[in-house]
Amino acid sequence: MMKYIFGLLVIAGLAVFGWLYNLYEEIKHDVDSVVNYSPKQSTQFFDKDGNLLANTFKDENREYVKYDDIPARIIEGLVAIEDTQFFEHYGINPDAISRAMIKNIKAGGYVEGASTLTQQLIKLLVLSREKKLMRKVKEALLAIRLETVLTKEEILERYLNHVYFGHGYYGIKTAAKGYFNKDLYELSLKEMAILVGLPRAPSFYDPTKNLKISLARANQVITRLNTLGWINKEQYEESMKETPVIYNQTLTKNKAPYAVDYAISLLINDIPDILYGGYKIYLTIDLSAQEIARDALKASYDEAIKRDLDFRKNSKNPNDDTYVKELNGAMISLESGTGRILAFVGGVDYNQSVFNRAYQSKRQAGSAIKPFLYQTALNEGYNPASQLFDISRTYNYTVGGVQKKWQPKNYGGNFEGVVSLRDSLVASRNLSTLNLVTDVGVPVVTEALKKYGFNDIVDNLSITLGSMSVSLVEFSEAYSAFANNGTQVKPYIIEQIVNKDGKTVTFEPQTKEINTPEQNYLMTSILTDVVNKGTGKSAQVPGIELAGKTGTTNNNVDAWFCGYSPSIQTIVWFGNDNNTPMRKTETGGKIAGPAFSYFFKKYLEIHPEIPRNFIKPDNVYSTTINGKEEFYTDISPVPEIDSLIQQQPLNPNEEVLEF
Repeated sequence: MMKYIFGLLVIAGLAVFGWLYNLYEEIKHDVDSVVNYSPKQSTQFFDKDGNLLANTFKDENREYVKYDDIPARIIEGLVAIEDTQFFEHYGINPDAISRAMIKNIKAGGYVEGASTLTQQLIKLLVLSREKKLMRKVKEALLAIRLETVLTKEEILERYLNHVYFGHGYYGIKTAAKGYFNKDLYELSLKEMAILVGLPRAPSFYDPTKNLKISLARANQVITRLNTLGWINKEQYEESMKETPVIYNQTLTKNKAPYAVDYAISLLINDIPDILYGGYKIYLTIDLSAQEIARDALKASYDEAIKRDLDFRKNSKNPNDDTYVKELNGAMISLESGTGRILAFVGGVDYNQSVFNRAYQSKRQAGSAIKPFLYQTALNEGYNPASQLFDISRTYNYTVGGVQKKWQPKNYGGNFEGVVSLRDSLVASRNLSTLNLVTDVGVPVVTEALKKYGFNDIVDNLSITLGSMSVSLVEFSEAYSAFANNGTQVKPYIIEQIVNKDGKTVTFEPQTKEINTPEQNYLMTSILTDVVNKGTGKSAQVPGIELAGKTGTTNNNVDAWFCGYSPSIQTIVWFGNDNNTPMRKTETGGKIAGPAFSYFFKKYLEIHPEIPRNFIKPDNVYSTTINGKEEFYTDISPVPEIDSLIQQQPLNPNEEVLEF
């Protein structure tokens, strides 16, 4: 009888073994996803000095850490509280299984598990969380299989990087930075204990929500370490008393959202997983300059709102906010010599509007286009002292068979008769500009504008009023020819990309020579006068030479200030998002110029070492004309001044032209 029973047991044992072997052969390759572990990882954006600007991710915010960079105390704490015999077993712990079975039988249900860390990793990455016998069998078989393929260290590395630590943090490195604002090597023993105690029930033990419960769980970890003799009495007592500072932070930590959004827009088509592929993106952004630009834009915005409120107090409709409810702005600042973008702000408040006006919006250039027109004239042989007719011309033209008339005027309605090219641009005079472009030739000017990179150009005199539409990025590239001594630079915001395998891609400046330094200096000298005594007075900053041009489009729809110091260029724009007019007070000099001034004043405080004065090239000469110093070059010689024309006021309606 005993032989019969024994025989049955042997047969049953062989059957079970055979079943387990067949099941093992069937599922053993399921561990491949663990062996070839490639989790979603957060991409990190840094400024030029290595300061973290933002984390971006899809579903899981995770920063990966190699096993060798994980402190030994974290490993000890995890093993002590979750799987004391981890380094001795082969994937499953028979002793723990036996204890759990006895407790579950006594309780008449499932009250305790016996999963090793290897089994937990299998459960996280391969199997469901159901408490069924078949799942537990598969889990045990796969755990045994995994330990034949990976080392203990590799298993722990995957576990600590994959597991959820609550509060949106995946992986222990992310959790350390999120909860404590620290790297792993900076953590105290108590902080480590809090972290390794979280995976059991991350929401329940989340220290930002349940600090007392989280500390109690951490104390269990520390007590277990002490019981095992892995820490001494002094370490135990010190850690039990500690209450760490807990941070309740956002996941992205985005300190420069408009800049990061722009960088993503440049990369997303070529690198589809840029948001969650574990990249490290090093931007050209200077975080301090970014913050100054943001504050500068907000300060000018607030002043415009205040002016509007003051106006409405004495109006018939004090509650009418038509002129300001859509008001917004943008600013880009870059290194003139390289094109590296230091500050990129696409709106007054990212929390109110994520629309990025610095590159997603195109607006009319207005009078800010004039330096390009005047530089073309200088390159054609004109000189800053050349005389221009500041008189009105009436233009007849036909649209759809209908005869129309255009009689442009200067801002304010006056005219001078004759002005110098320098004074015309300094005062931003429309009539003399129209006459200058007419004399130089519209085709010549339009071709020159295309050379600077302008695309939305019509081949008629409307170009003199800045009818073309440009984004701030495009305008920044065009203006860089002035700011960089005649050599145009392409603005760029991405310095370097490092993928999770350490492969690096580096970006370099792109340049194109447009004007010679000599011809360009003539324009810089004029634009310096614009700031010192012209329409750009509001942009002045004591202690540094600045050059620039205001721009205001018809009906005050757009307001610009485009300018530069000897090393930094900054473009500012304000307007209503729906393209409706701002108040008549809101010109480029009134709303955009002060933001430019604010930026350079504050930037100079933290970077007093930047160049302060423009340097005149050797081939630029000076002379005295009518008691004033004037510059000339071989291409732009001193003009012959006709004193009779200077003295003769001309009829403002002197000429009628067809176009």
